[in-house]
Parts: sequence; structure tokens; C-alpha cells
Amino acid sequence: MSQTTTQQAQTAAEVASTATLAPAQQQDVLDQLMKPEIQESLNVLVANLPKLAELTTLLTKTYDLVQTVANDHVLIDDIKGGMEEFVKPISDKAKGIAQAAIEANDRVHVEESTIGLFGILKMLKDPQVQKTLRFAQAFLEVSAERQQQKR
Repeated sequence: MSQTTTQQAQTAAEVASTATLAPAQQQDVLDQLMKPEIQESLNVLVANLPKLAELTTLLTKTYDLVQTVANDHVLIDDIKGGMEEFVKPISDKAKGIAQAAIEANDRVHVEESTIGLFGILKMLKDPQVQKTLRFAQAFLEVSAERQQQKR
């Protein structure tokens, strides 16, 4: 019982302290409300209250969804695993190409023999060389077409 009385006394003291500040604040608010631009702004706000309420509801739902997703460690782990599954083959292929380039560079420095005309003719029979030459030809054709389109 004494706690309730103490709480009521504290509440009454808070109300009294705000009541003494209230007239000055009320005067400031009334002064602000008398300005035409403030009145115009209030009219616009009142006219758009349904839209603002709808927007607030949408933002609240979005915030709740983001909080749920951000705190769902299972979903985060699943997304992380999915991204790893997507990136891993690309990464492995890039590493393989880089290793092949490094190994080819090493071979070029070890073997310092020259390639003659008959060596080139022999190389032209290789399917990999043919594939590379077809790619180079197609690439150059596409580059030429794009350069013509720019002009």
C-alpha cells in the first residue's frame, strides 16, 4: 500500500513539473501553428495520412522481415552454402586456367627451340590449335563488327 502511495506521489510530482513547463511550451506551439507555412504543411500531412499510414505499415513489415532474416542463422548458412556452390566451379576453373598458363610459361622458358614452317604446319593439325584459331577468328570478327557499329 505504501508503495502505491509513493508511486502516486512521484507521478503527481512529474505532472506538476511538466505542468509548469507546459504554458511556455504551449505558447511556442501556438506561435508555430500560427505560421502559414506550418498550416500548409499540416494540411498536406492530414490529406496524406492514409498514404502515410499505409507506408508506415509497409515499412514496419519490411523492417520485421529484415530483422527475421538477419537473425535467422540457418537461412544465412543456406545462402552462404548456395553462394559457395555457385562460386566454387568458377573459382576451380579460373585456378585451372591460371595453373595452365603458369605451366605453359615455364615450358616456354625451359624449351628455347624455334618453331619453323613445318612445325607450324604440324601444329595446325592439332584439334586444340584449330579450336583456338576458330575462337580467335570469331573474336576478331565480333570486335570488328562492334567497332563498325560505333562509327
